[in-house]
This record gives sequence, structure tokens and C-alpha cells, in this order.
Amino acid sequence: MIKYLKEDNFYDEVSQGVVLVDFYADWCGPCQMMGEILESVDANILKVNTDEFQEIAIKHGVMSIPTLVLYKDGSEVDKMIGLKSKDDILEFIEKNQ
Repeated sequence: MIKYLKEDNFYDEVSQGVVLVDFYADWCGPCQMMGEILESVDANILKVNTDEFQEIAIKHGVMSIPTLVLYKDGSEVDKMIGLKSKDDILEFIEKNQ
């Protein structure tokens, strides 16, 4: 399930379970391609637009986009930077659950 962060409730969104956070921007070509890939991934996904939520991105060390960050019960577990394949994303989720 893909959900878009609409208000500054990031910590509520990642506080329970495993959540894959996609830090992206609308103008970013690789982010758009990643978005299409993520649509086919069966996971709890939160998309965070870095233009709208710059402070959240900075606080979580996002230096380039797309960046995928996996959270488990509110804690950051691992991070992946750049465009990745569906298989890479699934492996990333599986190894960190």
C-alpha cells in the first residue's frame, strides 16, 4: 500500500511495523521511475516529497533522491540511495524485516 505524507505526521506514520519510506521529488526522473516500480511492490510504503518536507528529509540524512529508508517500529533500519530494481527493493525489505 502506498501512502503520501500530507502533513507533518512522519513519526506517526513510521511508528508501527515495517514501513518503506520513499524520499522523492516530482521533478526527479529517477524518482518517477522508482515510483512506478514501487507500485508493484507489496509493502507498506510512505512517499515523502522532499520539496514539501525539506526539514524531514534533512533530519533523516537524505542527500540525494530517490532515497529509500526502511523503518521498523519507528527506528531507521537501513537506507538505499538511487534507482533500484524491484528485486533489489524486495531483497532490501526481506533482509531487514
